Amino acid sequence: MQCEMCGETIRGAPKLIRVEGAELQVCAKCGKFGTEVQQPRRTDMLRPGAPRPAPGSRAPASSAPAQRKRDMFDYMEGEIVEDYAERVRNARMEKGISQKDLALQLMVRELLIKKIEKGELIPEEEVRKKLEKVLGIKLVDIVAGDDEKKAQAKITQTLGDLTIIRKAKK
Repeated sequence: MQCEMCGETIRGAPKLIRVEGAELQVCAKCGKFGTEVQQPRRTDMLRPGAPRPAPGSRAPASSAPAQRKRDMFDYMEGEIVEDYAERVRNARMEKGISQKDLALQLMVRELLIKKIEKGELIPEEEVRKKLEKVLGIKLVDIVAGDDEKKAQAKITQTLGDLTIIRKAKK
């Protein structure tokens, strides 16, 4: 298991700590950066003052399906290429830019550039766009299904295309 703060492999039992409201499983070294939580927080607890179901009774099924929280991949135009790390490294080296200089141009941390180039971290949409612009590369392949959908949407006729509107003479 990896430490959720520093990324190192945890030797022994992980510590559960709370840092600014987030609960993380961390190694012994990172345990000092938060307050230790004795028991994991239960998310299924009822709100105070809400009616409690009788013991043995089943909770009513909700009529609306639970909506999935959107993540960064829902906002992406396509899929990120598998060799994104190599493309970023090669383009940066061709331009003769150091990782530190690239980080300064993009206004991100140098560690972020290092992790992207190692393939340890997939760049978020904002960082990806900046990388593409500064390095002059493409990191996203448009999914074929998306192109087909867009092409079909342009070709599909509507009711307005089929009807002929004639104005009545007055």
